[in-house]
Amino acid sequence: MSVFTDKKGRKPALIIGLSVIALAPVFYLAAGQVPTQSLTLPIFGWVINSSVLLLAFVRAFHGLSVAAFSTAYTAAVADMAPPQNRGELISFMSLAGPTGMAMGPALGGYLSSSFTLAFLTMTAMGSVGALLVLMSQEPPRPPVDHAVNNASSPNLIPSSDSISHSVNEFVNESANPPKKPLFWRLLFTPPIRIPALILFMVGTAFGSMVTFMPLYVTEMGWDINIGLVFTVSAVASFSIRTFTGTASDQLGRGRFISLGLIFYTLSMVTLCFSNSPQMLLLSGAFQGAGSGTTIPIISALMTDRSRPGQRGITFGLCLTGFDLGIALAGPVMGRIADLSGSYSLVFALAGCMTLLGLIIFITHSSKDLPHSIRFALNGGRDVYAIKS
Repeated sequence: MSVFTDKKGRKPALIIGLSVIALAPVFYLAAGQVPTQSLTLPIFGWVINSSVLLLAFVRAFHGLSVAAFSTAYTAAVADMAPPQNRGELISFMSLAGPTGMAMGPALGGYLSSSFTLAFLTMTAMGSVGALLVLMSQEPPRPPVDHAVNNASSPNLIPSSDSISHSVNEFVNESANPPKKPLFWRLLFTPPIRIPALILFMVGTAFGSMVTFMPLYVTEMGWDINIGLVFTVSAVASFSIRTFTGTASDQLGRGRFISLGLIFYTLSMVTLCFSNSPQMLLLSGAFQGAGSGTTIPIISALMTDRSRPGQRGITFGLCLTGFDLGIALAGPVMGRIADLSGSYSLVFALAGCMTLLGLIIFITHSSKDLPHSIRFALNGGRDVYAIKS
């Protein structure tokens, strides 16, 4: 979908994402009406419930909405954002996510008496969103200067620093997109691989929290509505975005990404040692602060490092790291929990991953160690940024 977003435009990808959001709840309801059968795989002899298998296919279809909408939405906002206010606008526009997460638990609790009503409400919301996008205009994208081929040009990267050959190749290919997609090759270029790796660490921590915290609460026998934890997280995420985006425009992206990783690590440590519902709420607040800082600032960072015609693929690569972390958190961390019999160990490992991500970012976020430390901690400029 990231390549589609760059080639066909932001609006078509947004329509696809919202259409899937509208259709998926209907498919969930339909899956519940299909007679259940047990299916035996001929190779491994596994017995699979047909309803579970059908729900898995619907869930995979539902996942297209995230791939299409999140990439196109971020790219559209980046296209409209002036370079001097890029972090501010991206952070404010990303407030839609935590706002929805704050309202979702309350709305879900109100509709929980009827799953049919809840799913149809989701369909109605997706349909309204699709209609609003249909009524909108494709956001303007600045033209790419195909005549520029020199990566040392001041229009691409500040000439006071010498950038490695792989970065030069990345910028040249951004100016002259090849016929074949560069999706996986770009993943290993310096401007992209560290942010993608950081989001993988964050996705693993987030996936571990979402998957195992309800089980942990049940095991501890605490009387707390799990939705309240995510509401606190959403409020914290909403609150911190109101000023970190603007601050990152003035003080640099790196120090705020580092701050977000610190918040995420504190969240996992607090969750690991939690012995009361109050500590769960504190963990949720730290997680929201980490999410509200890290994700929008990395989005602004990748906008700084990409040309308009490459933003979809750039955001798609970074979000692949986040999605992969969430996808692996369940089975990998679940296996660890089964072997150890401890959810606290899962949260501790997730905290170690975000701490490792912080160390990697501080030491490898720029072209060498001194530049990386300055960028991650002291507001040093981003040598990979493409001057707009």
